[in-house]
Amino acid sequence: MHIQTAAVQTLRDFEHGAVVPSVHMASTFELDPATDDGVYAYQRGSNPTRAQLETVLSALDGARHGFAFASGMAATAAALSVLEVGDEVILPASVYGGTYRFVDLVLPKRGATARFVDDLGALTDADFTPATRAVFIETPANPTLRITDLRALVELAHRHGALVIVDNTFMTPVLQKPLALGADIVVQSATKYLAGHSDLLAGAVTVDDDGLADALRLAQKAEGGVLSPADSFRLIQAVKTLPLRLERQQANALAIVDFLRGCEDVAQVHYPGSHSEEEARVHASQASGTGAVVSFELAPELDRIAFLQALRYPAYAVSLGGVESLICRPATMTHEAMTPQARANAGISDELLRLSLGIEHAADLVADLEQALAAAR
Repeated sequence: MHIQTAAVQTLRDFEHGAVVPSVHMASTFELDPATDDGVYAYQRGSNPTRAQLETVLSALDGARHGFAFASGMAATAAALSVLEVGDEVILPASVYGGTYRFVDLVLPKRGATARFVDDLGALTDADFTPATRAVFIETPANPTLRITDLRALVELAHRHGALVIVDNTFMTPVLQKPLALGADIVVQSATKYLAGHSDLLAGAVTVDDDGLADALRLAQKAEGGVLSPADSFRLIQAVKTLPLRLERQQANALAIVDFLRGCEDVAQVHYPGSHSEEEARVHASQASGTGAVVSFELAPELDRIAFLQALRYPAYAVSLGGVESLICRPATMTHEAMTPQARANAGISDELLRLSLGIEHAADLVADLEQALAAAR
C-alpha cells in the first residue's frame, strides 16, 4: 500500500457504518470481575482512539509498534528513557533546542550523560566507549539542514552495541523511513507536519523491536505523557492530508530556494544537500524529497528586523510544518536554550532565519519576500 493510501485507509470497519472512527473519551473501562481482565482498563495505559492512531503511525512508518505522546518532547523523552545510569548518548551540536535542554538539564539527573559532536558523519570507532548506549540524530539537521548518512551511522553504532534514535520530524514518513535504513527508534514532533495546522500538540515514536516497544509502553504508563482521545482523533484526521500538504509545501520550498539563491540581498541559503555534493548524494539515497524548510542569512547591510516586520505572509513564530508559512530566528527562539558557544559550534549564527513553507501560492510568497527585502535595504 502506498503511503498516500495508508494515510487514509489504514483504519476500516468502524461502528454503525461510519467512515471515520469514534472518539472514546472514557478514562476508565469496566473489567471482568472473575479475572480482572479487559482489553482496556485505564486511559493512561491505553485507549481505543489512541490505539487507532498508533496503528496509523505504525503503518505510515512501516513499523511493528507505534506510540502517541502529548508532545514531541514527551516522545523524545520517552525514547531517551531507554538510557540507564552510566549510559551516554551522542548527539549533533545542532540538535533541536528542546532536545538540547532535556539532555543538558534533565538527563544528568537520571545518571546518564550527553556528548555533543560537530559532525556525526565524522564519527569513528574511536568515538565509542563502553558507556555509549545511543546516538541521536536529525537528518536534515535543525536548522542548518546538514545531512548525515543514516546507513553508515547505523552500521557504526550497531558495531558498538549502540542504538540509533532518529528525529524524523522534518522529513516525515512520506519522505524518509529511518527504520527501513536500520534505525532502532524514530521520533517525531507530530505537532509539525503530521498535524499540519498549528493547532495540535503531539508526539510519535515508532519501533520494530519488541523489547524497545515494552520500554516505550512503560514510559507511557509510568510517566503519563500520553495523547488525549480527542487529540488522537484529530491527528488521525489530519494525517489523511499529510502527503497532499507536503507535496505542495515542497513545491513552494523549491520555488523559494530558486528565488533566494538568485537574490543579491541574501548571503547564504541552506537546504538539504546544499552543503556539498556528497551530502546531496547521501540525502537523495535515503530520502525521496528535500522537505519544506529552508534557512538563510540576509546580506550584512540589510536590516533583519525591518525585513521581518515587512513580511505579510510568513508569521514570525516558532514551529513548522503547518499549512501557513512561518519564519523564526533560531538563535533566540527554537535554540535559545543553547549557549552562544554551543550555537556557534552548531553553525547557528545570530542572523540565521528558518523558513517553513506552507501551502500558499508560491508566487505570492516570492512577491512577499521581494517586498520585505526592499524594505530591509
